[in-house]
Amino acid sequence: MASSSSSIFSGVKFSPILAPFNSRESHRSGFIKDSRNKVRCNPPQNRVRVEAQSLIPYNGLWAKQSTKSGRWKRNIVLGQRITETSLSQGSKFCLTCKKTQPGIRRSLHRAFVDRTSFSLSSSRLTSSLILNATVGPDEPHAAGTAWPDSIVAERQDVDLLPPEFDRAELEAFLGAELPSHPKLHRGQLKNGLRYLILPNKVPPNRFEAHMEVHVGSIDEEDDEQGIAHMIEHVAFLGSKKREKLLGTGARSNAYTDFHHTVFHIHSPTHTKDSEDDLFQSVLDALNEIAFNPKFLSSRVEKERRAILSELQMMNTIEYRVDCQLLQHLHSENKLGRRFPIGLEEQIKKWDVDKIRKFHERWYFPANATLYMVGDIDNIPRIVHHIEAVFGKTGLDNEAIPTSPSPGAFGAMANFLVPKLPAGLGGTFSQERTNTTDQSKIIKRERHAIRPPVEHKWSLPGTSVDLKPPQIFKHELLQNFAINMFCKIPVSKVQTFGDLRNVLMKRIFLSALHFRINTRYKSSNPPFTSVELDHSDSGREGCTVTTLTVTAEPKNWQNAVKVAVQEVRRLKEFGVTKGELTRYMDALLKDSEHLAAMIDNVSSVDNLDFIMESDALGHTVMDQTQGHETLVAVAGTVTLEEVNTVGAKVLEFISDFGKPTAPLPAAIVACVPTKVHGDGVGESDFNITPGEILDSVKSGLLAHIEAEPELEVPKELISQLQLQELTLQRNPCFVPIHGSGVTKLHDEETGITQLRLSNGIPVNFKISKTESRAGVMRLIVGGGRAAETSDSKGAVVVGVRTLSEGGRVGDFSREQVELFCVNHLINCSLESTEEFIAMEFRFTLRDNGMQAAFQLLHMVLEHSVWLEDAFDRARQLYLSYYRSIPKSLERATAHKLMTAMLNGDERFIEPTPKSLQNLNLESVKDAVMSHFVGDNMEISIVGDFSEEEIERCILDYLGTVKASHDSAKLPGSEPIVFRQPTAGLQFQQVFLKDTDERACAYIAGPAPNRWGFTVDGDDLFESVSKLSVAHDGLLKSEDQLLDGRDMELQRKLRAHPLFFGIAMGLLAEIINSRLFTTVRDSLGLTYDVSFELNLFDRLNLGWYVISVTSTPGKVYKAVDACKSVLRGLHSNQIAPRELDRAKRTLLMRHEAELKSNAYWLNLLAHLQASSVPRKELSCVKELTSLYEAASIEDIYVAYNQLKVDEDSLYSCIGVAGAQAGEDITALSEEEEPEDAFSGVLPVGRGSSMTTRPTT
Repeated sequence: MASSSSSIFSGVKFSPILAPFNSRESHRSGFIKDSRNKVRCNPPQNRVRVEAQSLIPYNGLWAKQSTKSGRWKRNIVLGQRITETSLSQGSKFCLTCKKTQPGIRRSLHRAFVDRTSFSLSSSRLTSSLILNATVGPDEPHAAGTAWPDSIVAERQDVDLLPPEFDRAELEAFLGAELPSHPKLHRGQLKNGLRYLILPNKVPPNRFEAHMEVHVGSIDEEDDEQGIAHMIEHVAFLGSKKREKLLGTGARSNAYTDFHHTVFHIHSPTHTKDSEDDLFQSVLDALNEIAFNPKFLSSRVEKERRAILSELQMMNTIEYRVDCQLLQHLHSENKLGRRFPIGLEEQIKKWDVDKIRKFHERWYFPANATLYMVGDIDNIPRIVHHIEAVFGKTGLDNEAIPTSPSPGAFGAMANFLVPKLPAGLGGTFSQERTNTTDQSKIIKRERHAIRPPVEHKWSLPGTSVDLKPPQIFKHELLQNFAINMFCKIPVSKVQTFGDLRNVLMKRIFLSALHFRINTRYKSSNPPFTSVELDHSDSGREGCTVTTLTVTAEPKNWQNAVKVAVQEVRRLKEFGVTKGELTRYMDALLKDSEHLAAMIDNVSSVDNLDFIMESDALGHTVMDQTQGHETLVAVAGTVTLEEVNTVGAKVLEFISDFGKPTAPLPAAIVACVPTKVHGDGVGESDFNITPGEILDSVKSGLLAHIEAEPELEVPKELISQLQLQELTLQRNPCFVPIHGSGVTKLHDEETGITQLRLSNGIPVNFKISKTESRAGVMRLIVGGGRAAETSDSKGAVVVGVRTLSEGGRVGDFSREQVELFCVNHLINCSLESTEEFIAMEFRFTLRDNGMQAAFQLLHMVLEHSVWLEDAFDRARQLYLSYYRSIPKSLERATAHKLMTAMLNGDERFIEPTPKSLQNLNLESVKDAVMSHFVGDNMEISIVGDFSEEEIERCILDYLGTVKASHDSAKLPGSEPIVFRQPTAGLQFQQVFLKDTDERACAYIAGPAPNRWGFTVDGDDLFESVSKLSVAHDGLLKSEDQLLDGRDMELQRKLRAHPLFFGIAMGLLAEIINSRLFTTVRDSLGLTYDVSFELNLFDRLNLGWYVISVTSTPGKVYKAVDACKSVLRGLHSNQIAPRELDRAKRTLLMRHEAELKSNAYWLNLLAHLQASSVPRKELSCVKELTSLYEAASIEDIYVAYNQLKVDEDSLYSCIGVAGAQAGEDITALSEEEEPEDAFSGVLPVGRGSSMTTRPTT
């Protein structure tokens, strides 16, 4: 969401067992950040959240792009999400490096989990493995996941059921097959192409078409490493039929992984100009891309340059860590060395003939699956289209292999579609070996098992010798991280008994994670994080359990000891009755909520869910079936079985060293080469495999006791307390400013505005689109911009302190967390440059909304500020500052922002000197001084009644202590852009690294969203003087405006959102041109993007161009970007460019209108005194404003960007063995002796898949 697709227990990841929910929800109120290293050009914000989200994670392509550090991005236009450039704009960004992979771990579960994002941080992707599909004998792509025969006898379940259960009846029930999704239509053409069709109305009038070809990097020979990815690029971007879709509102992309290559198109069902549907046109494009590409030499050379640039771009330290983890986890097979991006030396030398031969061997209908999900009313018509387009493809000279025996996959062949999973059960290893030799003889082949690899399982009796711990040392690593892996075959979830086992594992492992991250948070723990990942991997063809411990290097031994000790405690004593009841109840509530949301799941999320489910061999169920089956098996679960089943998962750690214990598949430590010691500066960091084993053994020998039961509050405010508060403060609604009425309701939008007697304004909207769900956001004006020269960093550290403490009133951190778990509440806390925001996502079941309001009331009235929480918060930012020189992107952006904003620390990371000047009282005052009635605004969107919401508003917000005096709010010091100074307009950063990479950022001033500039000018005053026909451009007769158009343009230019609208369209146009010129025509980069950062409260903004390249091309790339940016007058905007930009933004807006989170963005600032121009028309007229925008309007906005040489700042970062020493000059002398190394995200496989082709 990332973000992330976290479960209630955010450090534990499972394969979901129910159908997905809309991935937009996983982004927490529509906040989204893509995986490219873009300059946020904002200070490190503090965003922390309480996780009570689905244990059935929200899945989908874009959910996999969310980040744990994804921030609340300022939107170019109100309520609009900024996402990656779509194909409709002509951009190309390959999913190979963007799509997240199984195994990446989530953020820590805290009272308020950290959602901080730093301006320089490279994104961290999060994903959830998708469960549920039936696999039958006709599914040759399914992972071979059968248990070896020698192991079956050792897996007999322990008979622990109470005697009152009828064992025979129970076994019959548990052995029954799970129901399959009732709306899935599956079929197969004579040429072997399998297809799946699922009607789905979200978003309306659109559909997804994904062609999955079951070939990936695992199928490449030694001299073909990266060739599948090369074909993806050439086939996709060389398709003329795909290009014809660009003007229809369709978006398309592609990616390559170990086990498959996927080409996908997201398209409207019809165009506005024609009654004919687009289904056949989309299928024609996919047919050309997958099976009939033109391998032109010019396109091959163009994509060769792009891929070489992509290879350098993705070669971050995170990618290198991922490579190390996979190499050791899969040392026995090709998964550990056959990465999708390929090898540079091979990519450089393939000719067209070599590429074409690989395509002929693998890209044919019988080795592919077509998925179509969307607003489809006539399935027979879609089948007819599929047969007409693909029916004759590949029939000549095609040898379709026979299906494997039914026993290999089960008996549900008629209900399955294929997918390219990654992995092979031990029973199929020999089968693959024989096929490999035949591949050089047979022209086209389709393997029965995908991918064709053999695993060595971590099962008792299957391994003899323990592989010694592996150590990966690198100068760019900041912290110690160790991963202990256990690898077993995938257990397909096809029966009620299978589902029951998954449920019991979830309960058990969730308890472990919660214990670790609450037991040690009351004091400074020895670890930074301890995370447990237990998930099925379709791309790897196995189930992997991973214990990951991160820590400061000086504390690594204690951190490992504590983690192992807690694993032993849970294994030995098990979960308590209270934990079983608590987590079971939370799971069932969550499942019920998802079932109610069945009609709100997006097509792409449904499609990705089914694709991965089929790869794993799990039965695909919809949300309703999932909930009903979960309820059915929940009643059969016993405490003893939960502890027995769960303990087996942890034996590779808890019984480490015992003859009967399964051996870890790998133990991998990733460590820095140097560490910063107190008072001694930097010194070498040394660690040996023997020391790692000794630290594990110390945890095995440590004393353990059973877990005590914890009392969980049912409410944070009792009815008696509420009655007393009501009598004391007499809450009521008062007239809204400028209206004279106490309630303003707009029928068209459904928005209601209120104001409480304590001064707090409230906006709400009743929305039925997300059944029995709601979201609420508190926005407090201030943020980092309110920090003074004496309190630099106070707001961001203060918000973090509040999150680290996690206490309210007399309730402990643990009690608050479990209160949120019980009521399915997600709570996030964030500080930005101009606001402090707190957001709640809740269900309306079981008083969930009241619980969320209670928590907000307690935060406002009874926040607890703790000294140890402050110490942890400050240390985190000290650590972060020290980590900047280790990241090329962050160091480059830091230097650029320091130069452009005259060193203003409010927009960069607080320095060690500033952090040392802070104390608990100063950060508390910096935060709480802004919590004044009319400086706050609360917005709520959800499926509640008017009576319910107004009652909660009066009871829990109206009883907050009144504070109206906004005059006492701390003032903000002025913000200035640095005046032109020789030597600062252009700068460079050099980073010593073993591998070469380069990046650059170009930035300059812009107005804010409402037309105010940093110089204090109101641009509407100058715009009002312009003739609507005047823009300095020559016009043909057909470009002259008629009377009606002139009136619409006058209305647009007078509208308060004019600059927000025009700037948003401008950004789309510039992005398209950057791609076409810098990437496609000149071949200087793989990834280039333009972003506008437009503030609401502050009178300024800026633009940023982010570009990645090679050291040899980056300087030319920067010049080319500048040329595009400045060339809009010499190369005038064409009507088709504006039409495409409008279509993209309107399509995005229309798709999001069914999201509560999006409406929450639209409601923001409606009554904020600090954003006076925001009004209801900014919501009501958004569509008409986009439609009215003209080319002249875009130029009015463009002319407000300062792009001249004196105003434009750029910084180039170069990494390599020969790089200079500049990067080490980052205020090293300011660092205190007790600063410690920062944390870089580490996740198995998080950067393996190739980036989106566009």
